[in-house]
Amino acid sequence: MDDCLDGSSDGYAGRMEVIEGRSGRRQRSEAERARIAAESLWPGARVVDVARRHGVTRWQVYDWRKKLAAGKLAVPDEMMSEPAFAALVVETPPEEPGKPSGPLPARRIKLSLADVTLRVEADIDEEQLTRVIRAIRAGSR
Repeated sequence: MDDCLDGSSDGYAGRMEVIEGRSGRRQRSEAERARIAAESLWPGARVVDVARRHGVTRWQVYDWRKKLAAGKLAVPDEMMSEPAFAALVVETPPEEPGKPSGPLPARRIKLSLADVTLRVEADIDEEQLTRVIRAIRAGSR
């Protein structure tokens, strides 16, 4: 061999060591990723400790937590200590004949100012209501 890396003529280039560490490249199931992410969310849990315990990088745990929050990972049932909440769906009742649709308008407004309680119709003129409120405030001083 004519070309040597260290310039010596015996062909020896030096010593090379390969150090293996955690690469985080192990393929994990979706349930396992969700379980690890959920474990990192327990009170008092530190992401770095959870990652070390499972042989993954903390960045993977952060990514899995983000996917868990977005609903892209599902937590296995055995990890759930309490029942999960379902999405709230509000259905509108079917319309009955003869009833107006939509919310009913307020008929009266009740205001409590200082020691005075004021009850007015809902269709009161805004300027008139403003004058009454100012008069009540001026009288209570």
